[in-house]
Amino acid sequence: MRCPFCSHLESKVIDSRPTDEGKSIRRRRECLACNKRFTTYEVMENIPIIVIKKDKTRQTFDHSKLTAGILKACTNRPVSIEAIEEIVYNIEATIQNSLLREISSDEIANMVMQELKTLDEVAYVRFASVTNRFSDVDSFLELLNELKKNK
Repeated sequence: MRCPFCSHLESKVIDSRPTDEGKSIRRRRECLACNKRFTTYEVMENIPIIVIKKDKTRQTFDHSKLTAGILKACTNRPVSIEAIEEIVYNIEATIQNSLLREISSDEIANMVMQELKTLDEVAYVRFASVTNRFSDVDSFLELLNELKKNK
């Protein structure tokens, strides 16, 4: 970090503490050349995730929209809101950690289905039926038979 007084490149951190409810870190520094103190703030860079829809349009990832979709699949099922929030958090973290800035809605749906398959099979089938838009009963039965076979 360059000293604002003498432009020296080296400094030591004297104090660090979170600010803005943990969204940034305030650091008190001391220049190693002139011994003057100054404050810096570290903020996590938040690059939006772009979701490529089936019709090839693009929109930013919406945490609440994904939560609402999973909630619909889990209606009247013994799945807690905490479990749903954890699924959404895990998926968002996986996408952020992959360093991909664009991801298809199908890939996100597959991630959700993997999580729901282990959490609640009925919610999994509900979500899959909406996501896959089954054209006939046979393709739906194929999904059910695969689920039954893996059990």
